[in-house]
Amino acid sequence: MKKKTERIALIGLLGALALVLGILENLLPPLPGMPPGAKAGLSNLVTMFAAGAIGLPAALFIAAIKGLFAFLTRGVSAGLMSLCGGLLSTLIMGILWKKTKFTPVFIGVCGAFGHNLAQLLVALWMTGFGALGYIPALALYSVVCGICTGLLLQVLLPLLEKLPVLKK
Repeated sequence: MKKKTERIALIGLLGALALVLGILENLLPPLPGMPPGAKAGLSNLVTMFAAGAIGLPAALFIAAIKGLFAFLTRGVSAGLMSLCGGLLSTLIMGILWKKTKFTPVFIGVCGAFGHNLAQLLVALWMTGFGALGYIPALALYSVVCGICTGLLLQVLLPLLEKLPVLKK
């Protein structure tokens, strides 16, 4: 019973951390030349860590909470893009984390591409083919932001793995 309670508490804490990182990220000014609403993906650190440390279902739950929060705070369009991008990104990162020996940097880049791909598909569905013009910027942004989030997780991972709740 204690392990289950600890796991639920950890998922709750990681979900809250993802929301806080998302809020902080929204306070940052947009980068010049980037598509409207483009974010660095700081909260993806949490889902990437969760996918590797506590499993894909928990990480997908955290991604869904992030998407729901975007619905509530930024509206339907942002919520749909956040939900779809977060779920696909987390799915990709979770599969790569468990099934391969890739580094967090590579996994971060793949997750960023997945996030942007899902958001692009939502934008195409909502607005038509005009969103295709964002592909070059999104591709570049995926690489840069994926590398940054992957490197940050790679640095934090030794500290995070020392958490007593993650000890097997």
